[in-house]
Amino acid sequence: MSSDAIVILKDDHKQIRRLFRDFEAAGETAVKKRAKIVGQIIEMLTVHTYIENEVMYPEVIALLPDLKQDVLESYEEHHVADVLCLELSAMAADEERYDAKTAVLIENVTHHIEEEEQEWFPKVRAGLSRHQLQELGARLELARKKAPRKPSQPGALKKTIGAVIS
Repeated sequence: MSSDAIVILKDDHKQIRRLFRDFEAAGETAVKKRAKIVGQIIEMLTVHTYIENEVMYPEVIALLPDLKQDVLESYEEHHVADVLCLELSAMAADEERYDAKTAVLIENVTHHIEEEEQEWFPKVRAGLSRHQLQELGARLELARKKAPRKPSQPGALKKTIGAVIS
């Protein structure tokens, strides 16, 4: 039996939080270790935001139109994370602003995760059937297989948002 969409996304969140803790625990002098962790964070966030943007968010808008404003805010939060990931991927780990930019990414994504899990996911779970959530979960996993692993220009998100809200 497949997992439902919320279980899948919460599992991603748990893995992302673990990477954040690993980064913070690595210490400022462990530049190579921190760079490796940031690479993992970037890949995980790139995949996660892709599957939410391409599958979860459009479906939620279609099935639960009252949540449209929440979804639009989430798209914008993803845009900020995408820009930070793109900038970090172009930086060397020993650059002066690398750790600060990573800290801002962690703060923004942590806020986004908390909002989703505490406010948004309960509304989605209440509004969709178990079958719908499992179907969405299966679609998320299919999208994960074709998701990019490296950040790209954030303009691609504008096309997705435009298609979803029009």
